[in-house]
Amino acid sequence: QRRVYRTTTHVPCELGQIMDSETFEKSRLYQLDKSTFSFWSGLYSEVEGTMILLCGGIPFLWNLSGQISGHAGFGPEYEIVQSLVFLLLATLFSAVTGLPWSLYNTFVIEEKHGFNQQTLGFFFKDAIKKFIVTQCILLPVTSLLLYIIKIGGDYFFIYAWLFTLVVSLVLVTIYADYIAPLFDKFIPLPEGELKQEIETMAKSIDFPLTKVYVVEGSKRSSHSNAYFYGFFKNKRIVLFDTLLEDYSALNKEPAEGASSENEETKSKTKNKKQGCKNEEVLAVLGHELGHWKLGHTIKNIIISQMNSFLCFFLFAVLIGRKELFAAFGFYETQPTLIGLMIIFQFIFSPYNEVLSFCLTVLSRRFEFQADAFAKELGKAKDLYSALIKLNKDNLGFPVSDWIFSMWHYSHPPLLERLQALKDAKQE
Repeated sequence: QRRVYRTTTHVPCELGQIMDSETFEKSRLYQLDKSTFSFWSGLYSEVEGTMILLCGGIPFLWNLSGQISGHAGFGPEYEIVQSLVFLLLATLFSAVTGLPWSLYNTFVIEEKHGFNQQTLGFFFKDAIKKFIVTQCILLPVTSLLLYIIKIGGDYFFIYAWLFTLVVSLVLVTIYADYIAPLFDKFIPLPEGELKQEIETMAKSIDFPLTKVYVVEGSKRSSHSNAYFYGFFKNKRIVLFDTLLEDYSALNKEPAEGASSENEETKSKTKNKKQGCKNEEVLAVLGHELGHWKLGHTIKNIIISQMNSFLCFFLFAVLIGRKELFAAFGFYETQPTLIGLMIIFQFIFSPYNEVLSFCLTVLSRRFEFQADAFAKELGKAKDLYSALIKLNKDNLGFPVSDWIFSMWHYSHPPLLERLQALKDAKQE
């Protein structure tokens, strides 16, 4: 794929009507930079993980956690307390070692290519807030999961699976209403033609829409997106302001006499992102609603929970094997949290790779089906132009190595999606 980025320097003839040479070159350089970053960050991650294993980092951190909890008056019999201290230290270590990579990605690569809209202060405030919110969710959930495993008896894996199922459903339900607003501002889409047409389209396919929000994603990045969430008869649609041509802050000129901060923002966004017209936004939503109508969301949840149940069952089979713990430096104790880490993170690693590939193949199939659903709604022409605009706005490179694409792309390459829409568009 890197060879494709390096050598494909001219717009292929099949893209002549879709992409101009300037945008093509920008997207090529952007993806080449991202690919280089991905290689080095991935290599660092592998080296770090290997050194932690070889140097006994996991048992060292577990013993350190025991010392800290012991100073607080909790002895070895309080395994759950020690596990929570271990988890806190491990996530803190991960956050600190990952910080330079995140800074480089945001303030060098994304900044260089015109996507970053964050200041350094906003970045650190956001990072601290994310860490705190993560701990507020992770620590209580983990403590309850460990307690269930301890008292669950022979069938603890069933109770543990049911618990994680409930937690995941609750988090999906509350995320956009209570968690996401901690990081971004959500405002109801104002009354007008776009909102009316969205409600009409939702009603035509019996989508139980209750609210439509616009999120100010432009304060963080100029990448665009849209999604829906909610269960049963309480569905919401969320549109990023960068997706909407009429609402994006990136398309608005600063007011006369604006501050130097606005001038800085203007200079950052000199490459204006065009966004999508109302008809194209509706086509994109037609695609997203297709996922709901065709049951893709429910199918993904079912697959995820079947996999989760299988993993907990295999965990129950393997957790008693002392040699697994000994291989990772735990010769005298077999802490439950360490067992979860060893089995889920390391033992299941090959299985997870195969599963990930299968889900990627399934995801591409779902994307084609959702595009076809939008075609049936009469949105083929608008979806065609929206995909081109979104690819241009996000500097997606439309040429890909087929093996790399097959393994990594959860969405079909742009040309394949456009070809599938082309006949309907011409009609």
